[in-house]
Amino acid sequence: MASSKVGSIGEYIREQRTRAKISLRQLADVSGISNPYLSQIERGLRKPSAEILQQIAKGLRISAEALYVQAGILEDREADTDVQAAVRADLLLTERQKQVLLDIYASFLKENEATGVLGTEFADAAAPGRAVPEPAREPAREPAQAHERNGKEEVG
Repeated sequence: MASSKVGSIGEYIREQRTRAKISLRQLADVSGISNPYLSQIERGLRKPSAEILQQIAKGLRISAEALYVQAGILEDREADTDVQAAVRADLLLTERQKQVLLDIYASFLKENEATGVLGTEFADAAAPGRAVPEPAREPAREPAQAHERNGKEEVG
């Protein structure tokens, strides 16, 4: 009686778990879901509720939204940019940290859209026949400073 969506959410959870290199038992422990129930979800025998998906997402350290979309609870939104995908996939960030970064990134995009800035300063400059601007350089040090830095003090 499992629909294709139910099976796909289980497969997706299993894929995310194996990518995170954690066992089914470990995921059960960190998410607070019983090992047999989690196994049934992965095999497509059970349809998890939104609350269970949220617990699994926490255990996998991924976005609950991604699980909701996969389970058919939420509509899929427009495709992520490379930056958004990288932030969402980062296993070292908490969900809160990911959301803060994504909010800041979205505000930058909105600001650029409002002002007409497209982030093409370097792309335009890199066109054939145009010089690419060099990054700002540190000002040259005085010779006395350079000698002091090397542990020598020379009088010139």
